[in-house]
Amino acid sequence: MPKVIFPDGAVQEYSEGENFLDIIKAFDKKLLKKSVALKVEGVAKDLRSKPDVTAKSLSIEPILLDSPEGLDIYRHSAAHVMAEAVKSLFDGVKLGIGPTIDNGFYYDFDVEKPFTPEDLDKVDARMREIIKGNHKFEPRRMSKAEAVEFFKEANEPYKVEIIADIPDDTVGIYTQGDFTDLCRGPHLPSTGYIQAFKLTSAAGAYWRGDEKNRMLQRIYATAWGTKAELKEHLRRLEEAKKRDHRKIGKALDLFSTSEEIGSGLVLWHPKGAAIRGIIEDFWKSEHRKSGYDIIYTPHLARVDLWKTSGHWDFYQENLFSPMDLDGQEYIVRPMNCPFHIEIYKSRIRSYRDLPIRYAELGTVYRYERSGVLHGLLRVRGFTQDDAHLFTTPDQLEGEIGDVLEFTLYILKSFGFNEFDIYLSTRPDKYVGSLDDWAQAEGALKGALEASELKYMVDPGEGVFYGPKIDIKIKDVIGRSWQCSTIQVDFNLPERFNVTYRDEEGGTSRPIMIHRALMGSLERFFGCLIEHYAGAFPLWLAPVQVILLTVTDRNNDYAKTVQKQLQRAGFRVELDSRNEKLGFKIRESELQKIPYSLVIGDKEAETLTVSPRSKQAGAMDAIAMEEFIGLIKKENVPQGGELS
Repeated sequence: MPKVIFPDGAVQEYSEGENFLDIIKAFDKKLLKKSVALKVEGVAKDLRSKPDVTAKSLSIEPILLDSPEGLDIYRHSAAHVMAEAVKSLFDGVKLGIGPTIDNGFYYDFDVEKPFTPEDLDKVDARMREIIKGNHKFEPRRMSKAEAVEFFKEANEPYKVEIIADIPDDTVGIYTQGDFTDLCRGPHLPSTGYIQAFKLTSAAGAYWRGDEKNRMLQRIYATAWGTKAELKEHLRRLEEAKKRDHRKIGKALDLFSTSEEIGSGLVLWHPKGAAIRGIIEDFWKSEHRKSGYDIIYTPHLARVDLWKTSGHWDFYQENLFSPMDLDGQEYIVRPMNCPFHIEIYKSRIRSYRDLPIRYAELGTVYRYERSGVLHGLLRVRGFTQDDAHLFTTPDQLEGEIGDVLEFTLYILKSFGFNEFDIYLSTRPDKYVGSLDDWAQAEGALKGALEASELKYMVDPGEGVFYGPKIDIKIKDVIGRSWQCSTIQVDFNLPERFNVTYRDEEGGTSRPIMIHRALMGSLERFFGCLIEHYAGAFPLWLAPVQVILLTVTDRNNDYAKTVQKQLQRAGFRVELDSRNEKLGFKIRESELQKIPYSLVIGDKEAETLTVSPRSKQAGAMDAIAMEEFIGLIKKENVPQGGELS
């Protein structure tokens, strides 16, 4: 009899007519309970699919619900249930797409009116009825021609459009109960497997993200394998709402945007600008210590520069329209790298000069669709903490290792200590030779392994000119933020004919490393706001100490204290308003100022201050020198020392 072989080497025989669900059930009922699909010879399939009886043996691997792939199948199956629910409740609905996303899924619908909260309640109730019905997800294949006719007859024009773009001769179709949808699968065995979900919101979304297309209505949902996981996720969502950087940014007067200026362009208010200045000063100081030269370059350049770099061809949809200057076309810069290359090329370089490390806080401008703009996290003008390193082949892996160490040091200095690291390899569309790609990927991998950092391979997710390392930071409530990237590039040195004199006196081409540690200052600042909920550590706080007078007769002493603190290098405000002390304390707490110093008659007489700490509350009265010594120890970044 034919056999299936499990990952641990166990063997189970099967007979004609049995499906994989039956086979796994006979082998291990507990394993079946955890499984949502399986891989057969590495290919994902439904549990209800049947094995090839002509095969002597098949290697199988159950896909478990608690795996990323299993949770994705679970969520996509829930999206089909949502689609069925909406179709059954509202007349004339046409289906768009229903993919999974981080923590859940969405589905797009062409409906006459936007969904209301009451509509979502109806959809939720109908979904639970469908789940309770425990309908099987039944797959089949159709020829493209048959599928087009099927969906035309069902009045589903968006599905017909999708089918036209599928390169295969056949397409996947899934039916549950009376509902059928286009899908490649796999899916859960039945709707009853879905245990925990919640519809979270509805919003408009252009078909295929194109503003020229019809606006559809999108319902977002989250789904988890257990009710406990769902409850925890919803708790995190509520916490995330409280930490929304847009809300906190307004409350603390940190930044704003203005339609008079234009969407996606940020105004840094004095307090936000103070934090940005602290970040920039720290960044510059640490880069100089690490052997970087800090440079400045223009905000626009001739279009020809971007044609040479390849951005004009590969990146044009994100470029702003050219402007005419003296009969030549210029654009505002989307990247900093060509400018750094031109500085490198300003004179002949020797192998003795390498590595060369140029760093710049370079502001760039990229066209983002208005629908995706989001506070500080998605903008049209932003400042990258950019650097480009020019190395010999022998120096490449060592430089990548140093950049990795430097990156983690910078991130830890701002209070981030958990990371997800990815090695992104060659995509389908790429430039350069396979040998170059192999060398670049080998150097990145070698540096990661030498640093003993855990990482995951992300196949095919490199950029067109080279592979990269991406580092995602985790904030205090467990969310991941993409910030840091390290990219190896053979392409631009070739395009710009970048060279150096090698040891033999000949001409060689350097390898270029692109790297950003924080990504963009805007996005990183938004991340910091949400990580700390606006309560920044002392060294980053725009106002570190506020002086709160009890009465007007305490003002002179308070001004003396203010000068002492300012001379010691601290950022200080004085609140001498004729208001009750409790009111002033409450306002200082709302502004999340790390320390407030109460100054009344007793403090003025004894030349002391009574501190209130944001973390520890009220403290005993102490002399000014003692207080300054206390906060000097606290007024430092959190990353320790860079080796």
